Formats: sequence, structure tokens, C-alpha cells
Amino acid sequence: MRFIGRNNHDDNDHSGDQADDRDDAGQAMGEVVPLHRDPVTDDQDNENQDSQAAPRVQDVIAREVPAAESAAPADYDLDPDSDDGEPVAAVLRVDPVPGSVPGLFPWDRTDERREVLPLWLTDATTRKAAVVWAGDMVKHKAKFHAARTPLYAGRVAVRVPRGGVRVMRDYTRWVSDAETRPLRLEAVRKADALEHMKLAQKTADRQKARLAISGAVAVPVLAGLAVVVFAAPVPVAVLLAIGAASWLGVRGGTEDKPLIGRAVVTGKVPELTSDMVIRALGSLNNSLINNAVKSGRGITFPNPIHRDGPGWRADIDLPYGVTANDIMDKRKGLASALRRPLGCVWPEPDPDQHEGRLVLWVGDKDMAKSPATPWPLATKGKVSMFEAFAFATDQRGRMVTLLLMFGNMLIGAMPRFGKTFALRVVLLAAALDPTVEMYVYELKGTGDLDSLEQVAHRFHSGPGDDPALNATMAGLREVHAELETRAHALKRLPVDLRKENKVTPEIAAKRSWGLYPIVVAIDECQELFSDKTHGGEAEELCLAIIKRGPALGIMLVLATQRPDSDSLPTGVSANAGIRLCLRVMGQTENDMVLGTSSYKNGLRATEFSLKDKGIGILKGHADAHQTVRSYYIDGPQAEQIVKRARALREAAGTITGHAAGETPDVKAGPQFSLLDDIAAVMAPGEEQVHSEVICDRLEELRADVYKGWDATGLANALKPLKLKTDQVWAAGTDGKNANRRGIKRADLTKARATNTNTKRDDSEGGEATG
Repeated sequence: MRFIGRNNHDDNDHSGDQADDRDDAGQAMGEVVPLHRDPVTDDQDNENQDSQAAPRVQDVIAREVPAAESAAPADYDLDPDSDDGEPVAAVLRVDPVPGSVPGLFPWDRTDERREVLPLWLTDATTRKAAVVWAGDMVKHKAKFHAARTPLYAGRVAVRVPRGGVRVMRDYTRWVSDAETRPLRLEAVRKADALEHMKLAQKTADRQKARLAISGAVAVPVLAGLAVVVFAAPVPVAVLLAIGAASWLGVRGGTEDKPLIGRAVVTGKVPELTSDMVIRALGSLNNSLINNAVKSGRGITFPNPIHRDGPGWRADIDLPYGVTANDIMDKRKGLASALRRPLGCVWPEPDPDQHEGRLVLWVGDKDMAKSPATPWPLATKGKVSMFEAFAFATDQRGRMVTLLLMFGNMLIGAMPRFGKTFALRVVLLAAALDPTVEMYVYELKGTGDLDSLEQVAHRFHSGPGDDPALNATMAGLREVHAELETRAHALKRLPVDLRKENKVTPEIAAKRSWGLYPIVVAIDECQELFSDKTHGGEAEELCLAIIKRGPALGIMLVLATQRPDSDSLPTGVSANAGIRLCLRVMGQTENDMVLGTSSYKNGLRATEFSLKDKGIGILKGHADAHQTVRSYYIDGPQAEQIVKRARALREAAGTITGHAAGETPDVKAGPQFSLLDDIAAVMAPGEEQVHSEVICDRLEELRADVYKGWDATGLANALKPLKLKTDQVWAAGTDGKNANRRGIKRADLTKARATNTNTKRDDSEGGEATG
């Protein structure tokens, strides 16, 4: 019987060496975990099974050990010399003996060093906030007490006599040594004459000393009083009188009714303790956590619970098998168990640690009730789109930055929850970069983005009607054409300038090369995508811009208040790299903005309440998502920021397009109808045609429009036109009949009748989709 191990020497003379070798191996290799199984026998054992029982063999499970510590495997013979008379296998330890293997060097460890100085000393913004808070507090208290001065005067007048009586009573008790009276009475009760005599003598001595002190103090006090009454200026005498009266008024008051009221009621927030955290986790009905709580092991705190901004932070290692997302999924239950408002409790994973590390931050105030932080760029500074800019603050009031370059952004929310305000921050940041060319389209028509007219290359504001949609489509076609132009321009550059084949700050700085950043923003984009005339073409153009634009310096920002599949094409939403979801009502809308399965993974914008305006979940800007509140910038403040932005652009010579007074031709673009084109390519008598065949024929008809279309693209373009592709039996591109998705003539005729506005006259300024 043999098994893998290290060689045993058969020579008995080396038995001592063998023992030493085994000891050394045990120290080097670690400990084995034996599994007892039924006896295993070989042929020789079967021959001798009548005279001798078969030996029990221990299988060894060897855990992985470092290569430097392991020995090459070899056969091991059974050791015939065992204490119990049974042959046993020589075994190797596989777990390192504690202390036998050196750990990481100190400089190799991932230690987290805590800040030497607190945040309010090192951060200028926090320091400024502290000074402002102190000033506001002093101002408030001054106003509060000034308004109550008559009340305080009345209280003083009532309490001064009582205060005078109490002062005289306390003085008399002190002079008469009243505090020793109980001791003297106790000596009398016990008839202890000697003790009474001693106490009486001490009392007499104290009374004499205190009378002498009183006399010594009375002389200067009376002299000072005479000076105040007869010689001091009236204001000084009045102030001293007020001070004396106030002191007597305080002495005449009671603890439950102070002379002066409290101007501020201090909110008491309970400290976060490990017992509170464990109790709260144990209430979440997680079996693994429950077992850990019962056993008292499995939940640990790698760092002390400490103050982190305006709240408490706890780093928690959850039991094996429990992830931070499991806790995030039960945030409401956790807030209930901690007895804190939902807006104060924020569990999240630690992106730098394992999946079982939970960072629990419990704020002093609800995030929605915390004072808004001013935008750092509101009064000074400029932006480079190649660098991250200040976009929002997190639950702890810390700045959250956003790098829009080489990305696209999708913002979704219910109406009136801060979607346009968040978009405004992004566009104002882009405006403060004088190299950025801006296309801004606001399809709500309320003028929320009108301030950006002064810097936008293309701009239109209006409800989702023909003029607004036509202007938006003209801008998208213009930017789509830029894709080809920029691709060729970038390809022509020397290799040493386009090392990564994308626009860089050095390339963008060369204005003549035409590769400066472009930001395209469409607010209320659902008006565009759901339009029967323009929806299909808009989807194709936006999808191309989203996919190819970032590397070419083109960024698309979309904002919608109706994030569903009809108003926001799946292809467009799926390719947006940065997503901000403010309050929405359902799981579908949540996942349309944040991505598939976000709701199941604990990212739930449905939990925001009516007061959580401007608060949302930001995803894709960093390694981990964040709950943020975008900076609040109102209309007048936006006007001032845009004035600075225009001054920067005038100095750089980058005022173009709409900002320079130019009027684009919004009628430019293809004048055709997709439904009419399909009807044109269907042969007479052909009742149903495969989608692939339709695409080939459309490309022959208008190669500049339909080149590259496939069955999926055709179906998406037909969706807004209420024409769906179904399974049809027809000849394919190879001439053989097959059952594939296609179009029936009857459905096409019905769709053309329904979409009476599909084809428009030039005089109306409209276009049909393509």
C-alpha cells in the first residue's frame, strides 16, 4: 500500500534521520487533515486476510502551499513500527506552523493610514463651512435674546428680591459655620461633652475668622459702591447695576425655569456602537448572520467605529457567505433596527476589500435635510473636460467628481426631482472649458437651459413639436457626420501623436485639426425617441454617437423623465457609461437607467421619498456606485456662471454657431419616408418579405441612408411607426423559402395609413425617419 508523500529510507540505521526529516517536513509543510475511510486492501492483503486484518489507510488532503516551502512528491511506504501494532502511513503537514513562514514585509502590506489632522483643519471647504456656521449661530443667538429682552427684564425684577434673600441666607450660614451644626447636635445627643467642647471651640474660631474676612472685604466693596454711585459715569453705573441685578435674578431663579431661554435646542444623536450594529444585523433575518450572532463569532470590526464627517462610520467583516449587497438589499430594515431615519443609514461595499466587507455610515441628519453645499466653480475657476470636475456631494458632504470625457451620460427621474438641475451642472462645467463645442436641446420648452444660449454652438428650447425636433435632428445629423470626419482626421495624424488612437488634450488644443471636445445634450429626450417621424433615425444617430463618439472627443448626455423601453431605446440606454437615477417609481424604470439587475443588486432609486429632490444613485463614474446630491444652481446663478464662461471663450476665440449669432439650416437632411421606401422596394404581388431582403433592397435604394442596416436595426426603426416584424414564410437572400422575421404588406398598408404624418412637405420643415 503506497501513497504520495516523501521517501522513507528502508535502512533502519537511518531511522533517526528519518524522524528528523519527518519533523522538519512537518514544520515546513504544515498539518494534514485525515479522512477515515473503509479499509483498502490489495491482492497481498486478500491472501493474508484470514490471518491478519487489513490495515486502515489515512487519505491526506493537502492544501496548497508556497512552492518554496513544498517538497517534491514521492512514494511513502507503510511504517511497520507503530505503537498500536497497526501499520500506518507516514504523513506530511500541509498547513504552515505559526511563525515558520515569514509574513509580508511592512512595505508590502495594504495598511490604511488614518489622517493626521481632522478634515475641518485640512479641508478649506470644511473650514469655511465651520466659520460660516459659527457666524450664523452667533447672529441667531443675538437676535433671539434681543427679542426677549423685555421678558428677561421682567423676570429679573421679580427674582431680584428672592435672590437677595438667598444671598443673605447663604452669607449668614457661612459666617455662623452652619455646616458643623449637625456634628454639634450629634455630640449633644450622645452626651459627649468632650467632643462637644472641641466642636464648639472650632466653630467659635471659624466664626471669628469669617467675621474678620467679611470686615476686610466689606471696606473695599463699600468704597467701590460709593465710587460707582457718586463718581462713576452713568453708563458704567448702569451696566454694573444691570450686572448685579442679573446676578441676583439668576440666584433667585430655579433650575427648571432659567432666567434666559435656550436659543438653540441641541439635537442629540446616539453614538453608534458595536452592540447596536450587531443587534441591527441580527434583525435582518439572515440565517448566516443569525448563527454568527448566536455563537458570538463571525462578525468583526477591523477598524474602530469613528466619526466620519457628520456621522459615524463602522467597517464590518460580515460572516462567511454574506456580502455587502445582502445588507444593502435590506436597508429599510437596517434603518428600523438602528432607530434612525432611512436617509441617515447608508450601507455600502468597500471597493478596496473583499465582498464581505461592509462600510456602514450613519449620518446625524437625513441627507435631504442637510444644508446644500455651494458648487466650488460657482464664482471662480475653469474646467478641462479631460479632468474630473465637481458634480455632486455624497452622504457625508464630500465632493463627488465626474469625468465625462470618453464617456456618455444618462440621467433619469420622475418629473420635478432634479433631473434638469443635474444636467445643468454638467453643461455649466462644459461651458467653463473654452475648447468645448456645445449642442444643447431642451425639449420641455420651459427655458431651464436658456442661460447656455450665450455659449452653445447649437441651441434650441421648445416643447417637443416640429421646430424643436427638427432642430435637434439637424444637430444630431451634423454631429453624426463629424464621426467620419474626425475618424479620418485622427487617422491622418502621425503615430506618435495618436498613441492610443483617441483624442488627447494635446490633440484637442490644436483647434485647426478639428478634434476639440463636443458635448451634445438633449433634455426630455423621450420626446425625440417616441416621435413617429424622427424616433427611428434619432435612435440610429444617437447609438452611433454613443458607440464611436467618446474616442473621437464627442460626448452625448441624455435626460429623461420617462425611462421606459418606448421612450428610451434599449440600445441607447445600454451603451451609456455614466448613469444617474433620481427618484423613480418602479423596478423597470430603475433598471432602464442604472442597468439590468441593478434593483436586485440593491441599487434602488425607488426608495427615495418626496423630500429627496436632487438625490440619486450615480453609477459608472468610479469603481463603485454612490448616492449623491447634485449641486444646486438656480437660474440667476447659472446666468453669472455663463457670463464667466463666455468671457473665457471670447478670450480663446471659440464663440461659434448660435452663440455667435449664426442660424443653422434645420431643414437639412434626408427628405424621405421609411414606410414609403419599404413599399417601393416590395414587388407587386409580394405579400410578405424577409427583413434581410428588405434591408438589401433599401440599401440599393438609398445607400447613403440604409447602408449597414440589418433586421434588428430595421425592427427598431419601425417600432415608433407602429409596425412590427413577424415570422413570415418567404424567399430569403439565397432564394430559398424559409420562415424568418419579415414584413407583411397588409401590416405595412395599415401602418402607412396610421402614420399620416410620416411624409411631410418641405414647406412644413419636416423630415421622415430613415
